[in-house]
Amino acid sequence: MSIRHGLLALLSTGPRYGYQLRGEFEASTGATWPLNIGQVYTTLSRLERDGLVQPGEADDQGRVSYTITPTGREEMTRWFNTPVVHSDRPRDELVIKLAMALAAKETDITQVIRNQRTATMRTLQHLTRAKNTTHGTAQRLVLDSMIFQAEAEQRWLDHCEAILKEET
Repeated sequence: MSIRHGLLALLSTGPRYGYQLRGEFEASTGATWPLNIGQVYTTLSRLERDGLVQPGEADDQGRVSYTITPTGREEMTRWFNTPVVHSDRPRDELVIKLAMALAAKETDITQVIRNQRTATMRTLQHLTRAKNTTHGTAQRLVLDSMIFQAEAEQRWLDHCEAILKEET
């Protein structure tokens, strides 16, 4: 997901200024994607340049609210209607780390896998605790996705160990 499209989605429900957008973005993603306020305003400037949002007048505190334009709504709708395509070539750091551990013959890849399994299990426990205290649907969906990814990583690590045992 891009910040650009996330901000358009938030603006589709009404005008917002930068700090509101940052707070709502973080709340919607379960705080798993913290935004720097500079990113928000840089993105708003680009959205304005591209005709997707329109700034309003500054309020008495100097805050400028932005409104999505019809072109912005079309862009947001196009984004929501376009499926996410995963790359054919993995660029996942863990995948690359294990591939490099195999290439670096002196590295104990089994230990690398064990270390990762322990870290992934801790992450899984942390995410499960966080899910149990979450009240918002958006946050729950984000945490569920992260839990499923951690569980998939554990299964993949099992697979890696099985392949390594076959090779030896």
